[in-house]
Amino acid sequence: MGPLEGVRIVEFAGIGPGPFAGMMLADMGAEILRIDRQLAPDAIVPDPKGDILSRGRKSIILDLKNPASVEVALRLIGQADVLIEGFRPGVMERLGLGPDIALERNPALVYGRMTGWGQTGPLAQAAGHDINYISLCGALWATGEADRPPVPALNLLGDFGGGAMFLAFGIVSALLKARATGQGDVVDAAICDGTASFMGFIQSLAARGRWQNVRASNRLDGAAPFYGVYACSDGKWISVAPLEPQFFDLLLRLLDLVPDDFPDRFNSENWPTQRRKFAEVFATKSRAEWCEILEGTDVCFAPVLDMEEALTHPHNQARHIFDQTDGFVQPAPAPRFQNSPTEMPSRAPSLGQDNETALTEWGFGDAELQDLLASGVVAWIISK
Repeated sequence: MGPLEGVRIVEFAGIGPGPFAGMMLADMGAEILRIDRQLAPDAIVPDPKGDILSRGRKSIILDLKNPASVEVALRLIGQADVLIEGFRPGVMERLGLGPDIALERNPALVYGRMTGWGQTGPLAQAAGHDINYISLCGALWATGEADRPPVPALNLLGDFGGGAMFLAFGIVSALLKARATGQGDVVDAAICDGTASFMGFIQSLAARGRWQNVRASNRLDGAAPFYGVYACSDGKWISVAPLEPQFFDLLLRLLDLVPDDFPDRFNSENWPTQRRKFAEVFATKSRAEWCEILEGTDVCFAPVLDMEEALTHPHNQARHIFDQTDGFVQPAPAPRFQNSPTEMPSRAPSLGQDNETALTEWGFGDAELQDLLASGVVAWIISK
């Protein structure tokens, strides 16, 4: 099992970054019990097939407006190492499940909170999505072409990078302290905070006068001819990034280009001319032909693959980066460990499918469990 085997997590169902952080922890072997909400009678029951972010969980349904259901949640929290929630600030407190109450029950608990704007600040109570959070910290403005609007990198940068990964990192950090001291903590993971942290490298370049606050005018934002994407003769694309001089020299040799035609390559005034020269050469062959010439060399090259093409690339197949055993494509757990090998986690649960088995595993007696089910404190999607 993975390195987090034995860690117990109670997760309150949410969307986006919270579930992705849970997936990361479940992939590493943590045991996660997700508390789902009862659906309205006319609601469409979601199909768990293909719900990759929910893999590796068990699911129970509690009506958290019912004080008896809240007490069940608190009993579970009392046995957990970690709690994950992604509501707006104040919601868990209003439910009677806030950090103060939870940590009173379980002083060693790591209470993980996932929001966009954070638990405090003028925008804390405002709705938002990935594109808004990455806008506020300068990350969105810096991406894209100079004469076009900024381009979001799907919702990878904010939701899953600045949000989920920082939540998972914060949880594991606090868990290490809790294991050493017996003292838990509250992790305030905000997407805007995490994304701003990602910008540290760019801000470092700016502080040293090596970054212009102008979109598409720097080495790493698509302006430099030696760090970018080029079209091939078949309409497909390749990426090259020979930043280092020895890699750049190798690229020129493999392309049969004359070094004298690429003087002072770090002078941005020369970039438009040099980019045109590269574009003309790359347009003479197909992507497959360029792969034959450049792939595996030190020119820092890769074909630009779509989601389906990525499945069949030899490198991805050799490392088993993608898994299709459940009939759909999903990423394998990452990272990998030499002494704690991870396994593909169980598929996403149906809502409430573990009402009985999970609560039994968490210490609820048979008679007590039947009373909870009969009274609706622990609910079913369809009444039994």
